[in-house]
Amino acid sequence: METLVQKLCVWMEDKVNEAKAKGMVFGLSGGLDSAVVAALSIRIFPQNTLAIIIPCHSIEADINDALDFVNKFNISCKIIDISKVYDPFIHLLNDKENEGSFKLAEANIKPRLRMTTLYYFANRLNYLVVGTGNKSELMIGYFTKYGDGGADILPLSNLLKSQVRELAEYLGIPKKIINKPPSAGLWKGQTDEKEIGISYKQLDEYLRTEKLNNKVIEQKIQNKITKSAHKRTAPAKPPF
Repeated sequence: METLVQKLCVWMEDKVNEAKAKGMVFGLSGGLDSAVVAALSIRIFPQNTLAIIIPCHSIEADINDALDFVNKFNISCKIIDISKVYDPFIHLLNDKENEGSFKLAEANIKPRLRMTTLYYFANRLNYLVVGTGNKSELMIGYFTKYGDGGADILPLSNLLKSQVRELAEYLGIPKKIINKPPSAGLWKGQTDEKEIGISYKQLDEYLRTEKLNNKVIEQKIQNKITKSAHKRTAPAKPPF
């Protein structure tokens, strides 16, 4: 595991140096993936790593977990509550003339506002924005395009969720963060597995072996991979 950590750290440092940047900034949610990114970042740039906690009507327990984490790892941190920006923006956008559910469309504004916040500080400090997406989520498009999917580097992008969890254990991430149900915190009671409709165990097994005993789940995963292909590539250009 130490070999993996060293390789990731060398790669991350190289990317910062190639960009002639000075350090790294990322959003810290109180969840597993961002905690692993933070633990790696502080190893590389102990004086030039910035964690930003960006609540938006967020669960208080998640904010507290993030604060406990930065204290444990001695990471420079800012808290930027974007709720007062989000609320009037939603009010401005709300189209009462059209019927339908806007729950997901409204929820996706949160990670896009968070990424705007991260890039503000990245521009100010000449840092790179470090994304926290892992392979399991990226492959099925479980991220917000130009939100949490918008970053300069994605160090966990080749690691399945189960592998990120193993890495977290090695890095000494607190158990309460490792063991909590993964959630993007987009709305009350939201969890990743409930929203995806597939367990991470099933998803990781399929991505490792390309087969499952359950053909229905297999097809569901493959459909998500196909449908989300545009989220993993640069904007399409005409071939002429």
